[in-house]
Amino acid sequence: MPRKPNNSRQARALLAALLERSGTWRHGYDLSKETGLSSGTLYPLLMRLSEQGLLEERWQQAERPGLPPRHVYRLTASGRALAREQELAAIAAERAGALA
Repeated sequence: MPRKPNNSRQARALLAALLERSGTWRHGYDLSKETGLSSGTLYPLLMRLSEQGLLEERWQQAERPGLPPRHVYRLTASGRALAREQELAAIAAERAGALA
């Protein structure tokens, strides 16, 4: 049975980064630079989100000859919905904090 989607700070940062360019295939290295997540955090999270059906993944051939293919990721429809839901929850929490 797959785990429930993670709502950790790291997962939210990753989903937000993927949502920013949701139709674009993204490399793990680029996501690591954008989110500040280390590879030891990022890649297990990418694998878990993929297993949960929130990410699509595939191999992409290198742009230059001699380089190995790389894994790329993008959000599925379910992943986009979860990322938007988390984004809206964060905005609501921010507004509630500002009103308190």
